[in-house]
Amino acid sequence: MASHSKNFFSRYFGLINQAISEVDPELLERIISNVEDTKKNYGKVILVGNGGSAAMASHVSVDLTKVSGVRAINFNEADLLTCFANDYGYENWVQKAIEFYADANDLLIFISSSGESLNIINGAVKARELGLSVVTLSGFSPDNPLRKLGDVNLWCDSKSYNLVEMSHHVWLLAIVDFIAERRLS
Repeated sequence: MASHSKNFFSRYFGLINQAISEVDPELLERIISNVEDTKKNYGKVILVGNGGSAAMASHVSVDLTKVSGVRAINFNEADLLTCFANDYGYENWVQKAIEFYADANDLLIFISSSGESLNIINGAVKARELGLSVVTLSGFSPDNPLRKLGDVNLWCDSKSYNLVEMSHHVWLLAIVDFIAERRLS
């Protein structure tokens, strides 16, 4: 058992390290620039995801605000989500929330492991229609629909939910920490 677990964890952590390291640093720098421009223009960052990606959106929005001094929100309030899903359909709740909450200088960050969640795609389409800046994080297929909708698109080359979500989380928190470090220097 000990040999099996050692091999599993060694392989697993190697896959996570590889996935995280494959991001193009220039894309991270573009996102940092978008976040800083949003702050400079008195906008806010809105992060949206489903499931684990929603939890990540919550974590990152709080850290952007508290650690990096960038106003950020997410749409994880149960009453908002269930009301909008009930009234407009689950596939439309994100786009309706954007219509109600987004302002002209906002940056939208859409997180979807598969890049195929219809509510997230419809939200990104609405953000584009409103002329807002859009960042996407996805995985699985390199030609997933969400990946085609952003000004900047981060993609993780994996079909494993956990590897994709861990990569997205690390990339976003690296952005938070970079902005925080620059802010303190």
